[in-house]
Amino acid sequence: MNKLSKSVLSGSLAVGLALGTSMASNHAMAADGWTPKKPVEFVIMAGKGGGADRLARFIQSIIEKNKMSPRPLMPINKGGGSGAEALQYLKSKSGDPHVILATLNSYYTTPLRQPKLGIDISKFTPIARLAEDTFQLWVHVDSGINSVNEYVAAVKKAGKKGWKMGGTGKGAEDSLVTGMLQKKFGFEVTYVPYKGGGKVAKELIGKHINSTVNNPAEQVGFWDAGKSKPLASFTPPGMLKGKWGKIPTFEELGHGSDMVYYMQRSIVAPPKMPADAVDFYVDLFERVYKSAEWQGYLNKKGLIPGWLTGQKLQDYFVSERTKHAKLLGK
Repeated sequence: MNKLSKSVLSGSLAVGLALGTSMASNHAMAADGWTPKKPVEFVIMAGKGGGADRLARFIQSIIEKNKMSPRPLMPINKGGGSGAEALQYLKSKSGDPHVILATLNSYYTTPLRQPKLGIDISKFTPIARLAEDTFQLWVHVDSGINSVNEYVAAVKKAGKKGWKMGGTGKGAEDSLVTGMLQKKFGFEVTYVPYKGGGKVAKELIGKHINSTVNNPAEQVGFWDAGKSKPLASFTPPGMLKGKWGKIPTFEELGHGSDMVYYMQRSIVAPPKMPADAVDFYVDLFERVYKSAEWQGYLNKKGLIPGWLTGQKLQDYFVSERTKHAKLLGK
C-alpha cells in the first residue's frame, strides 16, 4: 500500500470514528431526555366524528404507524359544555406530563362565554399549531340551490322558523360563522347545535337541517358521494388547492373580503408542564407535521399549513382570544 492510500485510509478511519462518536453522543443525549413512562392521554375537546376528533385520531395513527413515541397516545373525547369539560380537566392536571389536548376555536370561545369556569388559556402550556382548518357553506344537493345568491333568497323566503342551520355548540365556531352570514346578508335562521361536526354533517344529509358550515373533513365524504354541495369558502382567494380551490370564496363572488374565518388545529398541555416534557412533545409534533402523511392530509382535507410553537404560539392564542371576544360581542 502506497503512502497516499495509507493517508486516505487513515483519514477515512478518523472520520468514521468521529461520526460514530458523534452519533453515540447524540443517542446518549436523546436517551437522557424525558420520554413518557405510560400512555399519554390525548384529550379532544369535542365529540366523536367531528373535525377535531378526526384530526386527533389521524395524528395518533401517524405517531403509532411511524413509532414516534415510546408510549401510545390514547384519544379521549371530552366535549361536554362546548369543550368546558376538557379545559377543566386540563387545568386539574397542572404539571402532569402525560396529558395533552387537541384544540379548536372553542379553546377561546368557551372560557369567554363561561367566565365562571375560571379558565385562563394563557396559563396552559403551548406545544404546537399544526394547521388552520377552513369552513364552507354546505347544502343538500336536493335543495336545488346552486349559488350563494340562491341560498340567500331561499333563506329569506323560508324565514327564521323555516330555515335550520346546523352547527356545533351554541357560541362555538359554527355559530360565529352563522352569525357572520346573518349579518352580511340580513337574514335570520334557527341555529340547531349538536355535539360534533360529524353529527352536523349527517343531519344535513338526512335533511333534518337545511344548511351547515362544516369543515372540509366533515363533509368531504358526502360531497364525493354526490349528496352535499359547497356554495362558498370562508377563505381568501387562492389559499386552498386542488378540489377545494375550485370552491369560490365569498370575495370572489363579490361579497367582500370580510367573510373569512379559520379554525386553529393545535396541541396544548396543562399548566406548568416540565420543560423537558415540552421539548419531547414539540419534537414529536414537529415530526408529525413534516411527515408525508400529514402533508398529504392537509392537501386532501382542505387545511392550510401553519407550524407554530413556543411564545409565538402563545401570543397567537392570546391575540385570537381578543378577536373572538369582539366576535362574540357582535
